[in-house]
Amino acid sequence: MVKQAVRRHEPFQGLDITVASKGSYPNNTNVRGDSDVDIMVKLNNPFHTEGMATWWFGEQGPWTRQRLRQEVKDALTNHFGSVDTDHNLSFYVPEVVGSRPSIDVVPCFKWVAYAPGREYVGSVVYGRDGKRVINWPELQLANGRTKNTNTNRRYKFVVRVLKNIENDLASEGVIKALPSYFSECLVYNVPDDVLLHDGSLDVVVRESLREVYRQLTGGWVSYLRPMVEPNGIKKVFGGDQKWTEKDGRELIEHAWHYLNYES
Repeated sequence: MVKQAVRRHEPFQGLDITVASKGSYPNNTNVRGDSDVDIMVKLNNPFHTEGMATWWFGEQGPWTRQRLRQEVKDALTNHFGSVDTDHNLSFYVPEVVGSRPSIDVVPCFKWVAYAPGREYVGSVVYGRDGKRVINWPELQLANGRTKNTNTNRRYKFVVRVLKNIENDLASEGVIKALPSYFSECLVYNVPDDVLLHDGSLDVVVRESLREVYRQLTGGWVSYLRPMVEPNGIKKVFGGDQKWTEKDGRELIEHAWHYLNYES
């Protein structure tokens, strides 16, 4: 649907644009509470980067961040009719019952980060508030698939369990609602050998929660080996994250009691 909107929009003709889903649906970690589908419309050329490389490589020519946002808005409006443009980062396409789910569409540029001997490719979106958000959806997808394969599909099973628990706890007012990606971040830091525990799936969930809580309460050890997102680059805590370590501890503590595990 969004691909058709972009393909038919004349200003996008001949451009190198990637239209792809991101988040829980392509990662196969979605649960019943994940109603929206997240789609990125990523302009690959010019790409954006950091520091002196910005002058040499990217952010040149007519495709400014303002123009990209406007053209994506026009493409969606022409195709879908009704589009909510009030969000900071994305455009919201309302659900049509029985036809399509609601869709969050993010206009973004290809982002390239350089390190000695290699480069990392992600995406950067610029909010209406002027702030930028850098994401690594392709790395998240690849790393998640690898970890899931290495753990006999237990990784994504535990992620879905924790997401469902978080949804229930939030709906009951026990904890505040948290982004579903937070659960995925926490479980990604569970070592493979814990997920491969020689026991039932219930035991695997219990030991995974125990391990996450150990890392969240590790004190100075946590600073030496910080938890990372499934993309393997961004730290789970700090910066502009929408959650804190306290949120993580409360989620795991209440999930432990929710499942009636003994201390």
